[in-house]
Amino acid sequence: MAVADLIGAAIGVLLLVIVAYLLVGSTISTAQIVTTAQKSVTLQEQIQLRTDFTITDATPSLSGFNCTIKNTGTEIISDFTHMDIIAYDNSSKNYQLYTYSNSSGVYGTWTISFYGNEVIHSHELDPGESYILQVTTSTGTPPSWFQITTGNGVYASEFL
Repeated sequence: MAVADLIGAAIGVLLLVIVAYLLVGSTISTAQIVTTAQKSVTLQEQIQLRTDFTITDATPSLSGFNCTIKNTGTEIISDFTHMDIIAYDNSSKNYQLYTYSNSSGVYGTWTISFYGNEVIHSHELDPGESYILQVTTSTGTPPSWFQITTGNGVYASEFL
């Protein structure tokens, strides 16, 4: 009987070691995932703090309006597909969302009509550079107010 007790105790200890190993392993991997997520959030917040732009000019056009934006931050603005323009239309008393398009003249979109004098990064808005944006409204009339928002949440607004 002593051998059976010894074998039972050994199996019990082995099971305890396996359970402890699994718990410690899962705890360590969870801690690594949380740490990586915290680093990613911190990096995104730093990029957001360094991103800034101003609207230097806004003029109505035949199909909507044009505006000039200037990068006044220290971060390059290049993700135009995630930039949106929200405009308030006085005639319909409604907000309209305009998304980025590579081609001009598409209703309900905006595009870059002039890239300025780019020297270093082609089709990226470097600090100090200006782009002219063309917004084609669905009604063909310019809105009374609009806001440009980057992919990381930085925005600027202007009245027409």
